[in-house]
Amino acid sequence: MKKVILAVVCVLIGVGLGVLWMKTHGAAAAPAAGDKPAEKAVDDEAGPTMETDTNGNVVINMNDEMQGNIGIKVAGVKAASFSPELKGYGRVQDPAPLVALMMELASAQAAYVASSNDLVRLKTLAAQNNTSARALQTAEATALHDQLAVQSARDRLTLTWGKSLAERNDLPALIQSLASLSNALVRIDLPAGVTLDSPPTGARVVTLSGSAIEAEFLGLAANVDPQNQGRGFNFLAKLDSTRLLPNEAVTGYLKVAGEPISGVIVPRDAVVRTDGSGWVYVLSKSSEAFTRLPVSLDHATEDGWFETNGLTAKNYVVVTGAQTLLSQEMKALLKPD
Repeated sequence: MKKVILAVVCVLIGVGLGVLWMKTHGAAAAPAAGDKPAEKAVDDEAGPTMETDTNGNVVINMNDEMQGNIGIKVAGVKAASFSPELKGYGRVQDPAPLVALMMELASAQAAYVASSNDLVRLKTLAAQNNTSARALQTAEATALHDQLAVQSARDRLTLTWGKSLAERNDLPALIQSLASLSNALVRIDLPAGVTLDSPPTGARVVTLSGSAIEAEFLGLAANVDPQNQGRGFNFLAKLDSTRLLPNEAVTGYLKVAGEPISGVIVPRDAVVRTDGSGWVYVLSKSSEAFTRLPVSLDHATEDGWFETNGLTAKNYVVVTGAQTLLSQEMKALLKPD
């Protein structure tokens, strides 16, 4: 009886070990026998294809399903016209020296008013023999000193900031607006050798972040920048939401006389930057390819960038997903052949 029981136990143990072996080795072998993982690997490798057109521009081929998967959205560019401009560089002027000079001028003027009135009084007394010649001479010297101080402050104001600014009737109010940072005085210098036949009518001041501010022409700068050696111009930028701080570097586009230039406005969200330049992805007529084209980024507007080369109002550019396309392009370049 014991032998029978022992035989049954041995059989049960063998069956259990067999089931355990099947479960362990069968699960490990299942992925190799199935086709789905291999198909998934093929799907992961499938993606957009890259090529270059006859002009050397990168073209990304991508069907509608791929575009939807990565969230590509396009928008049309708008036709626009722009006044002729000359590009220059400059910075926001620090108003502190101008404020100090204006205070000096005001103080000198007050002193001169007091000393000149005292001189008039002493001359009247001298005519009546009621004052000494010494007192009269002292009053004359004081009045002359104060008059020269006023002239000195005015001359330095003109030599430093320009005649057009120094002779403004609203100069005290203007300086107050500069001191409160509600307005900004901006100097723009043209490249060396570039001249204007007539003064600019205004300027667009563009910050390093790309914000553009319209500025009023005040007059010629009083001197030449020692490094740039170009003609300088002063502009008054009236600030709102955009702030300009003293000594901030800016780019200026001087508005000059001439016929308007035709072009398009490229949405700001469409622009990607690589290799030190701006680019946009333009949708092809087949709607299944995107060509990367350069944009100049020289003319900033409230709605985007004004462009004159390569794009027309019939073009559509990628406004959502442009950076993703650039990443796909860079990724393709990194893949081994």
